[in-house]
Amino acid sequence: MHLDFPSRVVLPVSVEEYQVGQLYSVAEASKNETGGGEGIEVLKNEPYEEDGEKGQYTHKIYHLKSKVPSYVKMIAPEGALVFHEKAWNAYPYCRTNDFMIKIETWHKPDMGTLENVHNLDEQEWGTVEVVPIDIANSEEVSSGDYKPEEDPSSFLSAKTGRGPLGPEWKNELKEGCPYMCAYKLVTVKFRWWGLQTKVENFIHRQEKRIFTNFHRQLFCWIDKWVGLTMEDIRRMEEETQKELEELRKTGPIRGTSAAHEQ
Repeated sequence: MHLDFPSRVVLPVSVEEYQVGQLYSVAEASKNETGGGEGIEVLKNEPYEEDGEKGQYTHKIYHLKSKVPSYVKMIAPEGALVFHEKAWNAYPYCRTNDFMIKIETWHKPDMGTLENVHNLDEQEWGTVEVVPIDIANSEEVSSGDYKPEEDPSSFLSAKTGRGPLGPEWKNELKEGCPYMCAYKLVTVKFRWWGLQTKVENFIHRQEKRIFTNFHRQLFCWIDKWVGLTMEDIRRMEEETQKELEELRKTGPIRGTSAAHEQ
């Protein structure tokens, strides 16, 4: 079974700024999700070039036994909850693949007004529902995920002067403030028959949850990453790879659990 979930995340940063902010935030979020034998293991992080496309290739292993719903644990064979994710970051286009989910993202300098950026065929585009994600809307964040220091509606950037983001922030940006949209398309291919509805609902909720929380963090961490160069980011990624190895061997399980399983 094949399903597509498109979503749009608008942010008060430029496409160029987002490239650095995203990589910084991925590294930090990975550390927050790793510990107690679970989390993220980076196998490769290196430049690639194929068919005229250039970018950065990563191969990660996600050890996620505690982070999936109980009904999946019950039927999943041994080792099935260790997911390999391969990503090709040819910014401003990126794609990732694991055993069941593919995520494609286009980063565009607009307010999320483009239609069918991923060029789905007309029939398929007519069946999908675009999910807009508003990083300033804390009502979309569960009480377990909410952190006051990661709330764009109350955060003010000391370095850029951006924020706080009110309910109508997209229409109230200060003159000269940059903006962009991450157009995401999540494609799901089911491997476990008989669980289509449950898995579909779980993945839909989890991807929206992850996209929302991640981009709220990215904006509220802007003073930590704005001004960094790609050279700074690559050095940080090397350090993070080593740190993840240590974290995975020690401490308690951390990060996003499989909340709201029903």
